Amino acid sequence: MIKKGFEETQEDLFRERALVLTRAGESVQVALQKLSEIEDGMKHRLKSIKHSVEENNYETGTKIDNSPGGLTEKLLDEINSEILKYNNTREYAKLRYYYFIVTREAMGLRIHKMVEEIYRIPPKKECINSRE
Repeated sequence: MIKKGFEETQEDLFRERALVLTRAGESVQVALQKLSEIEDGMKHRLKSIKHSVEENNYETGTKIDNSPGGLTEKLLDEINSEILKYNNTREYAKLRYYYFIVTREAMGLRIHKMVEEIYRIPPKKECINSRE
């Protein structure tokens, strides 16, 4: 009778540990997914901007407005704003990853090679300098 209660308690503890690890891993995965979505949006925006610039240059034979406050500067500001959003989300993903590793360590899981391969945090992006 006592042994059965102890085994049930152990099973409950193992289930709870698995649930905690699952939640921690999912929070990293959600943050990385958001990062990927932001990056995809940036790539799409850059392609459409490039297409618009090329089309405008072809049709009008003129260059796009490079003056301060001109269209190019506004586009660069938009792109840099997206880069900042990306970098902030990246920092959040790094924090979630750190919490996941700490949780694993607290549960006695010391080898993280597989976790490092699955949850890769991409490098930070640099803002575009409008003076170039």
